[in-house]
Formats: sequence, structure tokens, C-alpha cells
Amino acid sequence: MNPFRLLFLVFLIVPLIEIYLLLVVGAVIGPLPTIAMVVFTAVVGAWLLRIEGFQTWFRLQQSLAEGKIPALEIVEGPILLVGGALLLTPGFFTDFLGFLCLFPATRRRIARYILKRWLIQKRPPGSGPRIIEGEYQRRD
Repeated sequence: MNPFRLLFLVFLIVPLIEIYLLLVVGAVIGPLPTIAMVVFTAVVGAWLLRIEGFQTWFRLQQSLAEGKIPALEIVEGPILLVGGALLLTPGFFTDFLGFLCLFPATRRRIARYILKRWLIQKRPPGSGPRIIEGEYQRRD
């Protein structure tokens, strides 16, 4: 599927889901408690984002100090940013997705999936670096 078509569908469907959920929850518990819940999830999300962001930063620094490559922590950073943005967006569906990005267990699963699926390129066995032999002359 075309990425622009997918983005168009996401930007069309997500607000419809949000409006539907806000109307349903508002009809059940009332408008003021619904607004309070949306504000509460934004505040809790900002607090959780701060804690998880610092922990990820410290793990990154620790990995660097030990001489390890902090690949997981580097991928977790943008996931935390996306989660924070989703939590600041009013609505229950985006809050759910945002909390998935902020909770350590689900965030690490997402980061490992991204690393395996998109960032780590596996080469067939026996295929080393590609070397092209040739001659050159330097002209000034």
C-alpha cells in the first residue's frame, strides 16, 4: 500500500475513533468526568514519560560506559517521543497507544521488532564485504 494512502487513512480513522469513544464515554459517565479523565491521562503520561526518558538515558550512558552498542536504547528514544505526543493528544485511543509506547515491556518489544525488522540487515552466510578490484591514477 502507498505510504501516503496509509497516512491518509490513519489521519482519517483515528479522529473518528476518538470522537466515537469520547461520545460513548461521555454518555456513560458525563462530560465533566470525561474531560477530567482526558486531562488526567495527559498528566500521568507526562510524568511517566519523564521517568522512562531518564531511565532510558541512564541505560544508554551505562551501555556506552561499558563499551556496548546502545541500539535498543537509541530506538526506544523516538518510541518514547511518539508515546508522549500520543498522550498529549486528547482522546482515549491515542492515550492507549501512548501508554503502550511508555510502558517498558511493550516499548522494548516494539524496539526489538523495529531493530529486527527494519534496522538489522541480515546477510547470507559467506557473503562478506563487497570488494571491487581496480587501478586508479591520481591527476592533479
